[in-house]
Amino acid sequence: MPKTKFQDVVFTVIMVLVMVYAMVCYNIAIENGGMSNSIFLYALAELPIMCVIAFLLEFFFVGKVTKKIAFKILNPQQTQPIFIILAISSLTVCFMCPFMSFFATILFNYSGVSNVIPTWLGITVRNFPMALFWQIFYAGPFVRFVFKKIFAKQLSEN
Repeated sequence: MPKTKFQDVVFTVIMVLVMVYAMVCYNIAIENGGMSNSIFLYALAELPIMCVIAFLLEFFFVGKVTKKIAFKILNPQQTQPIFIILAISSLTVCFMCPFMSFFATILFNYSGVSNVIPTWLGITVRNFPMALFWQIFYAGPFVRFVFKKIFAKQLSEN
């Protein structure tokens, strides 16, 4: 969807904010035994570091890899755009969820070297369904809507 490097940065920043905030809230809610109003504030404390990590991973590595894989599977000239969006979104979650779960394990759930792998795997398994669901049904459509509003003029010129 983004046509320029600047648009790609803006799109990635918005997507990272929406995905990371939701996933941080989700994880804090699980750790606290349920959702409460205070979780929205607690999540803000983790947001800066997790957003930086997510942006760097997505922008410099995962975004490129997922597009390569998606375009090996799907021909953009013969495939409806919704299937390309779904493929890229799903592949992004397949890569980002384990990476971000690893960083969350190290930064927020570290309980010793011997527990890193089982803790990381447990967090990844717990996060994956939520991350995929949130990306496909909420974050993705919302971010594309906002992005189209921000860049309506530039996108209509192409």
